[in-house]
Amino acid sequence: MAELLSNIKSPADLAKFDDHQLNLLAQEIRDELVRVLSIRPAHFASNLGVVELTLALHLVYDFSRDRLIWDTGHQIYPHKLITGRFERFSSIRTKGGLMGFPNPQESPYDLFVTGHAGCSVSTISGLHAGDVLVGQADRKAVAVIGDGALVSGIVFEAFNNIAGMDQDVLVILNDNKMSICPRTGGLAQYLDQCRMSSFYQGSKKTVNQILNHIPLLGNIAHTALEQFRDGLKAILKNGLLFEEMGFRYFGPVDGHDLPTLRKILSDLKDQKGPILLHVFTEKGHGVPQASADPVKFHTPPVFEKVGPQRTSIELKRGGEKAYTDAMSATIFQAMEKNPLVTVLTAAMCQGNKLEAVRERFPDRFYDVGICESHAVAFAAGMCKAGARPIVDIYSTFLQRSFDQIFQEVALQNLPVVFTLDRGGLTGPDGPTHHGVFDIPYCRLFPNLVVMAPGDSLDIAPMLQFSLNHSSPTTIRYPKATLETLDRSTTPIELGKAEVIDWGSDGVFIVFGTMLNEAWKACKRLREEGLEFGLINARFCKPLDREVIFKAIDELPLVITVEEGTLEGGFGSAVLEAANAAGLDTRNIQRLGIPDSFVEYGERSELLADLGLDCDGFVATALRMSNKTVEPENWTASVD
Repeated sequence: MAELLSNIKSPADLAKFDDHQLNLLAQEIRDELVRVLSIRPAHFASNLGVVELTLALHLVYDFSRDRLIWDTGHQIYPHKLITGRFERFSSIRTKGGLMGFPNPQESPYDLFVTGHAGCSVSTISGLHAGDVLVGQADRKAVAVIGDGALVSGIVFEAFNNIAGMDQDVLVILNDNKMSICPRTGGLAQYLDQCRMSSFYQGSKKTVNQILNHIPLLGNIAHTALEQFRDGLKAILKNGLLFEEMGFRYFGPVDGHDLPTLRKILSDLKDQKGPILLHVFTEKGHGVPQASADPVKFHTPPVFEKVGPQRTSIELKRGGEKAYTDAMSATIFQAMEKNPLVTVLTAAMCQGNKLEAVRERFPDRFYDVGICESHAVAFAAGMCKAGARPIVDIYSTFLQRSFDQIFQEVALQNLPVVFTLDRGGLTGPDGPTHHGVFDIPYCRLFPNLVVMAPGDSLDIAPMLQFSLNHSSPTTIRYPKATLETLDRSTTPIELGKAEVIDWGSDGVFIVFGTMLNEAWKACKRLREEGLEFGLINARFCKPLDREVIFKAIDELPLVITVEEGTLEGGFGSAVLEAANAAGLDTRNIQRLGIPDSFVEYGERSELLADLGLDCDGFVATALRMSNKTVEPENWTASVD
């Protein structure tokens, strides 16, 4: 029973609790996280790790006026619980319920919808600059950024600018030694060294200036002095990186010691200039299983049972295979066959199901952290040297490397393979994670081949085609259960579609894994007296002009289907090609994602709302077929 938590209507209510009650409240928050996660999958371990930090921040600051940005926003659950959303918390990540990320439409305590890592320091700097400009410089500015997000290049661009402006900004580094998977790289090693140091507070520049005047002495008589000098250097290394970038460094501090956190934040609240507070936390803190395996418990499946103490949990086992499983298995097989094939991911080894690849081929597996731009440029260099790199990144995150796809890959015509996981709607993750924009941003570039499998049977042939192709390629696939349409497949050939069936009344041309739903629609339409065919497009660029133009020229109705935005997507590519060929395009109807951000909910719910399921396909075909008597009234769908 959340006796304390249920009485919190706003963060101001925290002031009435003593230290003992605050500790009880922290446990109630963790109990509530476990309870809700026993109902549905959601972000878990990261939220368990920031409970005390959240309470300390809201005890010291008034964020109804002061500024707070969480980076990334999946660690926002404790913040939601104490900012008036406890009663609705059970609805999190459901259609019409609370969002799993910060959402300004829910609460004034949420300033940005932050679903991609690394931008908090830039946005808090901009907020502070804006507040100063409008005469509200007394508003405090705080950004909480994880150590996994810290490696993003934009963070250091922001550090550089904040220091140059000498802004009164507090950046809290939430260091839990993780992003989603364990962090990697030199900065991770540096933070580990900081963690091993005792608490140190204040500027080190003056001491460093003294240290630099201690000469390097080779005389054996001065060995003790040299040892003292080296020891002092080791101590000063703690936080020196941030000090040299213009921030005053404080820490490291135990992020689960609420009284100490509260005191330090109070001490720092009114200090001037850029400050970085290094807080170390434990991802999954308070739930033994989650702290022991924070990767598995980052976004675990629904708990199978909750023990009497609620921190005793078990996960459901099994589950159907997904497209991600099929692609990761295919990548594994390709690496077994070809020693030049490598794979790169950006802190998403688990999400991309690449654990087996990492274990079997550690010398050809590269996790660059949350640095998508670097990953693509790195892959370009590797490809230039003769390797065959596969860049395995979520569609929504690959957007961050748009310029590198252009400059380093497409412009050089290097045969890098991009496998775009989560291409399409990602369900409860919502608009920050829906991968609906990759078709337009990929088909823009010369040399880049854009593909999507129709079902499981296309996965392995498409990857093999890509690894043998002489130009860059992309393969997009959804976060969805693997499906297989029973048929005799045709080989993957550049720019060639697969004609599954040809109908006299119309045809669905499907780009992507909605092939099975479209086939169901064809069967339903036959019951209605309409003969509809089905084409598995496979390629958006280059298009199979021969097959598609034949359909447009001969059939009364052509319906294009894609799980991506209609603006610049597959249907647009069909219209553009038909227009260039001088064809009458009035019989073309496009189905896809409209020009708006799609909210969160189960993927099946969202697709049904958008008419992107069997029922929707049937309804569209029936509606449009009724107009075949007067084709001059037909228009292409633009929303």
